[in-house]
Amino acid sequence: MKFVIAPDKYKGSLTAFQICDAVEKGVRMVFRDAKITRLPLADGGDGTIEVVRYYLKGEKISLSVSDPLFRPVQASYLYSAKAQTAYIEMAEASGLKLLEEHEKNCLLTTTVGTGELLLDALDKGARKIILGIGGSATNDAGMGMATVLGYRFLDAHGKELEPIGSNLEQVAEIDTSSVDSRIRTVTIRVACDVSNPFYGKDGAAYVYAAQKGATDKEIDQLDQGLRNFASVLKRTFKVEIQEIPGSGAAGGMGAAAVVFLHAELKSGINLVKELAGFEEEIRDADWIITGEGKLDEQTLAGKTISGVVTSAKKFNIPVAAFCGALGISIKHQEAIGLTYAVSILQDTGGLQEALLSSEQNLVHAVYNWANLLRHS
Repeated sequence: MKFVIAPDKYKGSLTAFQICDAVEKGVRMVFRDAKITRLPLADGGDGTIEVVRYYLKGEKISLSVSDPLFRPVQASYLYSAKAQTAYIEMAEASGLKLLEEHEKNCLLTTTVGTGELLLDALDKGARKIILGIGGSATNDAGMGMATVLGYRFLDAHGKELEPIGSNLEQVAEIDTSSVDSRIRTVTIRVACDVSNPFYGKDGAAYVYAAQKGATDKEIDQLDQGLRNFASVLKRTFKVEIQEIPGSGAAGGMGAAAVVFLHAELKSGINLVKELAGFEEEIRDADWIITGEGKLDEQTLAGKTISGVVTSAKKFNIPVAAFCGALGISIKHQEAIGLTYAVSILQDTGGLQEALLSSEQNLVHAVYNWANLLRHS
């Protein structure tokens, strides 16, 4: 039999690679001669960079860039010279994780550092770039990033503006005369799993700016700025950015990627599956074994298990999910398309003990499932 092991991590407990080890151990206790293919996955969140590195076989490039408040910070990205492909996480240069609580203020933060990472990848010879945009500290609609690549944002008097959130409402013109021409020659895809519009009650400012330090009054200001910026984008590039799902992601970086980078917005799990050659690898599988920390109602929306099942259905391959916690009904399990789903939690003294026991619990659960499979 051929088993494909394709899990996400158990957050705070096991990495996707450790889960692959445990599942293989459990399967081989029953099917010693099974063919096993390991395809660790991620959906663009924490841990994605290590999974991407597994497939990209790239090196980690480190350089000094601007943090969200224009201060120097060491940031890194992955680059494969052989594949001429870079994987960049916006959070490395422009992330909330780089700021102290009292420093969070998306009126003043910028995506310049993300632009500097992109520019370095272009200088290295990248022909393909994957950009993850989760965890940003910004609401500058990608102005900072675009400035590094040669775009200039001018006010009504022709004065160049500092690329920060508070200046969105001052933008009157975008000068594209000095834009780096290499942007047109690379393929850029953005891991984006939200569908928020650019502005309005479901837009970048009203949904995300509070967690980035904005007050209610500042959120109103930022939203007005986004509305103004959208009108300038429409006038300059003939694009109605508000109609693009995900344009409000990462403080408007979704829109910036589409307009300034000519990028495509895709779900994180689909981008990782492409890197893994996932559908080619699973074609002749008898079972796919997947899992993540918690299987719940959100699993239908851009999560790893959903991505696994979507591919499995194309080839009529059954999927078994081993999860840290199971929070779905039978009806929901059927709607997802899972043949088998189980929580690996056993009686424990508490959460910490459960996390520490994850590996042995997973081996045990997979062994029991495989035994049932053998005797069915």
